[in-house]
Amino acid sequence: MTGIGEVGVTEWSAIEQLVVRLRNVYPNVPADTVATVVHNNHARFDGRPVRHFVQSFVERGAKQELTRLSV
Repeated sequence: MTGIGEVGVTEWSAIEQLVVRLRNVYPNVPADTVATVVHNNHARFDGRPVRHFVQSFVERGAKQELTRLSV
């Protein structure tokens, strides 16, 4: 899982806000599963030098996976 030491505080905060937002969007998916899905998607971008669009990519991937899990 990605830690705060590996990414900027702003990015980490945005990812944590995404977890909260997606918990509300997918209430039928357990909260810990939502967090795991988001953090696993975020971890895919570890070591990538360009960080500007990471949150958008993480959100897109997490929504796709959570939609499958919520059916």
